[in-house]
Amino acid sequence: MKHIVAGIVAHVDAGKTTLSEALLYQSGAVRQLGRVDNGDAFLDPDDLEKQRGITIFSHQASLTHDDLHLTLLDTPGHVDFASQTEQVLSVLDYAVLVVSATDGIQGYTRTLWRLLDHYQVPTFIFVNKMDAPTADRERVLSQLQETFSAGCVAFAGTSLPDESAEDVAMQDDAVLTDYLETGDLSDDTVRRMIQQRKVFPCYFGAALKLDGVDDFLSGLSYWTQENTYPAEFGAKVFKISHDQDERLTWIRVTGGELANKAVILDEQKVNQLRVYNGSKFTIQPKVVAGEVCAIPNLTGTHPGQGLGQQAAARTPEIQPVLTYAVDPRGADLHHCLTVLQELEDEDPQLHVTWSNQLQEIRVQIMGAVQLEILQQMLHDRFDLDIGFGEGSILYQETITQAVEGVGHFEPLRHYAEVHLLMTPAPRGSGLTFAANCSLEVLGKNWQHQVLTNLRAKKQLGVLTGSPLTDVNITLVTGRASIVHSVGGDFREATWRAVRQGLMMLREQGACQLLEPWYQFRLEVGQDQVGRAMNDIQRLHGQFDTPDDTASPDGMVVLTGTAPVAEMQGYSQEVLAYTHGQGQLECLVDGYRPCHNQAEIVAAQDYAPVADLPNTPDSVFCAHGAGYPVPWDEVPGMAHVDYAYSAADLQALG
Repeated sequence: MKHIVAGIVAHVDAGKTTLSEALLYQSGAVRQLGRVDNGDAFLDPDDLEKQRGITIFSHQASLTHDDLHLTLLDTPGHVDFASQTEQVLSVLDYAVLVVSATDGIQGYTRTLWRLLDHYQVPTFIFVNKMDAPTADRERVLSQLQETFSAGCVAFAGTSLPDESAEDVAMQDDAVLTDYLETGDLSDDTVRRMIQQRKVFPCYFGAALKLDGVDDFLSGLSYWTQENTYPAEFGAKVFKISHDQDERLTWIRVTGGELANKAVILDEQKVNQLRVYNGSKFTIQPKVVAGEVCAIPNLTGTHPGQGLGQQAAARTPEIQPVLTYAVDPRGADLHHCLTVLQELEDEDPQLHVTWSNQLQEIRVQIMGAVQLEILQQMLHDRFDLDIGFGEGSILYQETITQAVEGVGHFEPLRHYAEVHLLMTPAPRGSGLTFAANCSLEVLGKNWQHQVLTNLRAKKQLGVLTGSPLTDVNITLVTGRASIVHSVGGDFREATWRAVRQGLMMLREQGACQLLEPWYQFRLEVGQDQVGRAMNDIQRLHGQFDTPDDTASPDGMVVLTGTAPVAEMQGYSQEVLAYTHGQGQLECLVDGYRPCHNQAEIVAAQDYAPVADLPNTPDSVFCAHGAGYPVPWDEVPGMAHVDYAYSAADLQALG
C-alpha cells in the first residue's frame, strides 16, 4: 500500500480534531465517532485536553482507505502551542489545512500557511462547517485564492471538475502550453503539481455530520504520491514526551530501516519500536523509511535532531516573546527546576533558565493560555502548586551599520587574535556566520575554530544583554602562534571580538533594540470604532482603514500591528468597553525597532563591561605576564592590521 504521513493543522475551533475523528470513523479505524465537546475524541486522550476541549499535544493515528495507508498527526490549534505544531511540520509528506467556512481565513491560519510554505509541505485544504447558514463556498474559495495562492482549486473526490482543469494548468507555464495544445491534463501531472506546492486541492464539507468526508478521503488516496527514500538509515526526531516515567523519542524514518536492538546515537541501543494509534501502541521488530515510531528511554535526543544520514531541522520559526519568573510558593526551587526542565525536554521553546545570582527560575512562553496550561500540568503531573510573576518582554538587539570587531587573547603561553566583520542583515534572518580569510593568514583549523565558537553560545547585545540577531558575522583576518595557540584561545578571542565590535557601535549609536509586535484583529461595535482607533494610537500601534460597512450584527473589524509590550492586558479593556461583545485576536508578527528604546535601556541598566562571561575587553602579554586591555584601547594595540577602513565600513552599511 502507499504509505503517507499527513498532519492536520488549523486555527482553533475550525474543526481540525472533528475532521480527524471523522476520517478515522469513516475509514473504519474507530467504531465510535468521538467528539471534542463530549471529551471522547480518539485524538485528544490527555485529561487536560478533555477538560479544556482543545488539542494541546500532537497525537498519532493510522487509517487505511483504498490503497492508502495514512499516518495521521493531529496538532494543536491554539497559537500558544504553535511550537508543538511546527515540530511536526518538518516530518510531513502532506498537510491538511482546515478552514472554517463561517470564519474564513483567520489570523493563525495565515501563520500556518507561512509555516507550511517555510517547510515546503504540499497541502490539501478542507473547508469545514459548510452546513452553516452563512457558509458560502465561492466566497471562501475566492478568499483562499486571493490570500494564499491562485493554485487553491476546487476538487471533487478522485476527479478534477472540467471548470477546474484550466485553473490547475495555469499554475505552470509548461503544463498550460501542453494543455492548450492537447486539451489533456494527466492525473500524474496534477499529482506532481500538488507535490510541488503549485496546486492546493480544496474540498468542502461538514466533518461533524460526515458530509464530504468520504469525498476527501478518496481525494487523499488518489491525488497523493509516496516519496522515494535513500537506502542508508536516517531519521528525524520531531517530538519528546514522557509517559508513566518513560521518556519517548518520536521519529520519522527518512531512509533505510531501523530494527529493534539497533545501535544509534552515541552507541545507544534501541530497546523497543512502538507504533502508536491514539494512546495505544504495537511493538514492531523494525520500521522502514516513511514510517513513524516512538523509542523509549533514549537520552540526548531533542525535537529537530537528525539521526543517521538525516540532517537536523532548521531553527524553529515560532519563538516565544514573553518571559516569566517562577514563584515556587514554598516548594523547593531545585525540584521546581528539575520538573520544568523535564517539560522543556518536551517543548524546547520553554527555554527554562536558572539564575544562581538571583536564585530565580524563568520560562519563556507564547501567551496567557499556555501559561494556564503550564500551571495546570505542573499541578496534575507533579503535584506542584506554583505561580508566575508578572510577564516581561523578550527583547532582541541588532546593529544598523558595519563594524570590524577585534578580540585578542594572549595570557602567558597562549595566543589568538580574531577580526570579525559584522554587517546588518535583513529583519528576521538571525545570525549568519562565514569566513573570508586567506588560509595563508589563518589556517583552516583555526578558521573552523572561529566559526564553531560563534555558534557555540548565544551572542548577546550590549544595550540590554538581549540576544543578538539579524547580523552577518564574517571572519576576515587574524593570527595564530605556531607554538602557543590552542583551540580555547580562539574561543576567547572570537567571543571578545563580537563584543568589542558591538561596543564600538554602541558608542556610535548604531546598536538597536528590537521588540516583538503583534498583528491584531479587533472586532468592536460600530459606535466603538473611534474609541478603538484612539486606543491603538495610544498603544503606539498602527491600523488599516476599516471597512465602513458593519456586519449584520453591527460589528466592525479593525486590523493592524502594535507592540506586544503595549497590548498586554488590552483584551480585558476591550471586553469592558464592548460589554463582552468585542473580540481581540493577537498573533506575533516578528520583531521591529523598539518604540521606547531609551526608556527600556535605562530601566534595564545593563553594564556590558561588567558582564564578565561576555567581556568586550582583550588580554595582551608583556614582560612575561598577561594583562587586560579595555575594549576601546584594543584597536591601537591589535597585532594584525584592520581588513576594512572606515570608508569601507561606511560603504557596507
